[in-house]
Amino acid sequence: MEDGTVFEQILDYSNRADPYPLFAELRKTPVERQQDGSYVVSTYREIVALLHDPRVSSDPRDTPEPTMVGPAPGEETPELPPAFIRLNPPDHDRLRSVAMRHFGPPDAPGRITGMAPRMSEIITGLIDGFAGRTQADIVNDFAYPLPVTVICELLGVPREDDRHFHQWSRTIIEANDQTTGPLDERRRRRVAATAELSRYLQGLVDVHRRNPGDDLLSDLATDEEMPPGDLLSTAALLLVAGHETTVNLISNGVLLLLRHPHLLERLRGEPGLAAGLVEELLRYDPPVQALGTGRNVLADIDIAGTTIPKGAVVTLVLAAGSRDPDRFDDPDHFDPERTDNQHLGFGGGIHYCFGAPLARLETQLALTALARRLVNPRLVADPPPYRQHPFLRGPRHLFVEFDDIAPA
Repeated sequence: MEDGTVFEQILDYSNRADPYPLFAELRKTPVERQQDGSYVVSTYREIVALLHDPRVSSDPRDTPEPTMVGPAPGEETPELPPAFIRLNPPDHDRLRSVAMRHFGPPDAPGRITGMAPRMSEIITGLIDGFAGRTQADIVNDFAYPLPVTVICELLGVPREDDRHFHQWSRTIIEANDQTTGPLDERRRRRVAATAELSRYLQGLVDVHRRNPGDDLLSDLATDEEMPPGDLLSTAALLLVAGHETTVNLISNGVLLLLRHPHLLERLRGEPGLAAGLVEELLRYDPPVQALGTGRNVLADIDIAGTTIPKGAVVTLVLAAGSRDPDRFDDPDHFDPERTDNQHLGFGGGIHYCFGAPLARLETQLALTALARRLVNPRLVADPPPYRQHPFLRGPRHLFVEFDDIAPA
């Protein structure tokens, strides 16, 4: 798509392996109108301003012509209500507060950090499974089963049900990728997958309400402040988002370490480097490249010399903003000891990523363990094949050869 606009080239799969030169070109026009009437914002200051602007709505119902693939007007479906990340205050604040009460501090300060020993146990088991082999697909053999197992145990979802909800989550996510087919067909697939996921979660909620355990779903199911429909939407959000983006974050991290052997060697001997390394990874090569649907302008906004009119849809290219040279020194250089790293890897504003503490901890532990235990690891193919989705970017497979597996 060499003759397309810069943003159209970014959407083109042929540029998925390295979109960053295109992001640099995109930043030359911080706010740019597209042919369909939407606007693309690519510079750090402008993205942050819009993430905090109440005139930018996250509710897809505020869009005259919805860009999120939902049921057709008047269509009777069991579509879940929007999750709180797609709502505006006060509904967003109320539902997020109830969910956070059971997920993290101050009410549940140890829920995530307390899982660290169990995460390490899962990681050890997965790497032990490489024994007797000289090659592994880091995505299928490690980066996927780790966060799936963690989120299942955190929520109280049977791990063996992955064969069901993995396909539903992929279908729901891909339905909002216009490259995967006509709108009507994507809508049909999404509605069917959402119906299946809704029925599945309702069954789990009923079980957990009758026999509560020490898991997150039991806490939410027995919280009288969480309405039934919103409970299902919150559970779906945590189940799907709780593993999809973390798979990409871990895979991107392994790819980066193998491309920078000196960093791999440092991490092997300095596990304390992991926290800064993951933060820089979130800036340098984030799993969520852009917020591409569901940001709708409720009133005219003047920004960077451009007026975004009421009713327009806005795409915020987070990955471009996190490499903005007007905000970060030497932004194309990976520096795990960067001291000023207010990246956009988890978004910002009231919709800052709910699961950020979980993703950080999983990735820190995962990369440290792989660095210590893989003996002489090297990439089989560089670049690896990437996933289709233009905004949820990560390798589809990441084959790595190694000489041996060191003891845990």
